[in-house]
Amino acid sequence: MDERHNRRIERSIKNARFHYKSSIESINFDTAHNLDRNMVLRLAECEFMEKNENILITVSTGVGKSYLGTALGYQACIEGFKVNYFNTSKLFAKLKIVKADGFYLRELAKIQRQDVIILDDFGLQALDSTNRITLLEIIEDRHNNGSIIVTSQIPVQGWYEIIGEKTIADAILDRLIHQAHRLELKGESMRKKRGAIKE
Repeated sequence: MDERHNRRIERSIKNARFHYKSSIESINFDTAHNLDRNMVLRLAECEFMEKNENILITVSTGVGKSYLGTALGYQACIEGFKVNYFNTSKLFAKLKIVKADGFYLRELAKIQRQDVIILDDFGLQALDSTNRITLLEIIEDRHNNGSIIVTSQIPVQGWYEIIGEKTIADAILDRLIHQAHRLELKGESMRKKRGAIKE
C-alpha cells in the first residue's frame, strides 16, 4: 500500500510539471521576508483547495515567491490533489499556438480538470487582447470549481494595469481576489545574497 501511495504521489508530481523541486519543510521562515509560518503551515493542509480559494504571492524578484508557490503545489500533490504548474508567459504563448491549431478548448479543459493551477511570474509583461480573454476564461472556469496560486513581482493593486481593459480586469480580479489568501513577502533577493557570498 505504501509503495502504491508513493507511486501515485510521484506520478502526480510528474504530471504537475514543476519547474524545480521545493517543499514546505525547506522553506526559510526568515522574519525579513514577512512570511507568517502559521499561515503557510495552515495553507499546506490544503483546506483552501477544498474551499476553492486562491493564494496570491507577491514580492520583488529573488525573494522566494516561486519557491513558496511550488512548495504548496508539491504539498497538494502529496495530499492527493491534481496540480499543474505554469510559467504564465509560456502558458499564454502555448495557448496562442493551440488556438491557431484548433486545440484551444481541449487545452482549457485540461487546465480546468486540475484541482489547483500555479501561475508563476504573472505580470512580467502587460497582457494583449488575446491573453486578456484567455486569462478571463481560465479564471471563470475555475471560479468556485478550483484554486489558483499566483506568484508575481507586481503588487496586486498593479494588476489592473497589467491586465488592461478595465471591464475585463474588474471581472478577472473580482473572481481572483475574492476569498484569496494574500502573502506579501519582503526582503533582499536571495540571489543577490548568494552572489555576495561568492564574491
